[in-house]
Amino acid sequence: MSRAIVTINREYDRMRAQDWIKSAPVGTRIEFKRAKRSIPQNDRMWAMLTDVATQLDWHGERLTANHWKLLFLDALGRESKTVPALSGNGIVSLGMSSSDLSKDEMSDLMELIAAFGANHGVKFNDPDD
Repeated sequence: MSRAIVTINREYDRMRAQDWIKSAPVGTRIEFKRAKRSIPQNDRMWAMLTDVATQLDWHGERLTANHWKLLFLDALGRESKTVPALSGNGIVSLGMSSSDLSKDEMSDLMELIAAFGANHGVKFNDPDD
């Protein structure tokens, strides 16, 4: 087995993971992560980002929801790195993704967006409406 993921939802999953660990060859990498963000959290995040993007300018420029996401991830303190663009014009941000956020991290991100929006007069819409 070259790659496997198990989500621990019951005792059977724990035993399966233990069996895999016992039979894994030396040098195998094992990673433990909290539960990933939920689909409803993702939907709400994008609704909030869209509300911010359609209602605010940032330093005189209208940004996309994706651009706002990168700004908020940076404000959340997610590790990032920038490098010069291949064209030589500008910089490119590396390592900024929300897809790997845990449920708790996603909640923190949405709280940050809500607080920023409240301080800047953003009216957030309910994505279920």
